[in-house]
Amino acid sequence: MKILVAGNGKMGASLTKKLTVEDCDLTVIDQNPGVLESIMEDCDVMGIHGNCASMDTLRDAGVEDADLLIAMTGMDEVNLLCCMTAHSMNPKLHTITRIKNPEYAGQIYTLRSAFGLSMAVNPDRQAASEISRLIKYPGFLKRDTFARGTVEIVELRVREDSKLIGIPLNRLNSVAHCNILVCAAVREGEVTIPSGDFVLKGGDRLFVTGDAENLGVLLKHLGVITRKARHILIAGGSRISYYLAQTLLKYGIDVRIIENNPKRCRELAEDLPDAVVVEGDAGDQKILDKEGIADCDAFVTLTGVDETNIVLSIFGTHRGVPQVITKLSREENVQMLDDLPVGSIISPKDLCTNSIVRYVRAMKNQVGAAVSVHMIADGQVEAIEFILDESTMHCKEPLKNLKLRKNILIACASRRGKPRILTGDSTFDKGDSVIVISAGDSVIGQFNDIFVE
Repeated sequence: MKILVAGNGKMGASLTKKLTVEDCDLTVIDQNPGVLESIMEDCDVMGIHGNCASMDTLRDAGVEDADLLIAMTGMDEVNLLCCMTAHSMNPKLHTITRIKNPEYAGQIYTLRSAFGLSMAVNPDRQAASEISRLIKYPGFLKRDTFARGTVEIVELRVREDSKLIGIPLNRLNSVAHCNILVCAAVREGEVTIPSGDFVLKGGDRLFVTGDAENLGVLLKHLGVITRKARHILIAGGSRISYYLAQTLLKYGIDVRIIENNPKRCRELAEDLPDAVVVEGDAGDQKILDKEGIADCDAFVTLTGVDETNIVLSIFGTHRGVPQVITKLSREENVQMLDDLPVGSIISPKDLCTNSIVRYVRAMKNQVGAAVSVHMIADGQVEAIEFILDESTMHCKEPLKNLKLRKNILIACASRRGKPRILTGDSTFDKGDSVIVISAGDSVIGQFNDIFVE
């Protein structure tokens, strides 16, 4: 599969690195020679120097026999022109564009038709959507859905006062009176696919699969108090803040935004008349206290500086805010925050690039290929959904009789829309939607790859 990536800034480079493990022929286009040299040193890709919207540059990059073009420059207009030009040169080409401007985002369906787009991604809107889901369903640090929404993998943290501390996983369901499976765990920065004798400790981050009812029961036993959010405080008036406030206001939630730029405050106040927009420094503790941080149900830090967001989130946690959500842009910052009280972490870059990787995998359309892929545990573990068919090996055989590759776990399956946690006596069959957990160096492209040959 031949893929062209136009624009190799921070998000483009992150996407390119993820695509290098997808067995694709990658070519990167950028106008900055230094950027090209850097990515070619880091990854096995070709580099083309030039304007990605130019026919000559696209021809040099091999657009006429490419399968997919992904426009990831920082300018919406360049991305759209790049996709339109490329599609005119190769009508069979799939194209994906990155869109940032809210005005364009509102007319994306028209743009898709006019510019020959297969998919449009808006990192800011994706981030806002993920944050609104977390606020709507408090208690979880992160939620990923599979099998048309019937199966979830959620991230949560074991509180220091939880009565489940000291309980091994093989007793968790009986003690908590629920039916769930812990797919992965992070303890002191170390990621593991835990066995049944893994004993829970305070501070553990768990990645758990189950249906909504059983996950709710687990939350209660973990000592996590959930309540419907009514008052939300947002630090920073970014595009994500705009999209998030727009969504929350539709839910009837009170939204208060603190922004230090007077012009941006006026824009937000005009675009969001039902929100309260406060001009001031969100990093000033006096302002946060004045605006009621101690009384809000959720505090979301969306400034443009990771370090500021981290400090603000820690302050919010210390003020007793029930739910804190932190936006981070740099991947290295995500890795170092495991033990800090910053609540849920949202990375627009990861949300965007992961959605594109899922599209690429779906395009391959291999027999038994993954239909959905989510990165969990700080990107160190993959949760992969497969739809089983006639080519699937070991159908109707008990799991306890199967030999799986190292660091592989079959987590759950959904049959006719009914999810079930799998045990050693469980079987799977064609037509089932099955979730596989893969850690370490395991590369799983097809379901049959999970078995020892």
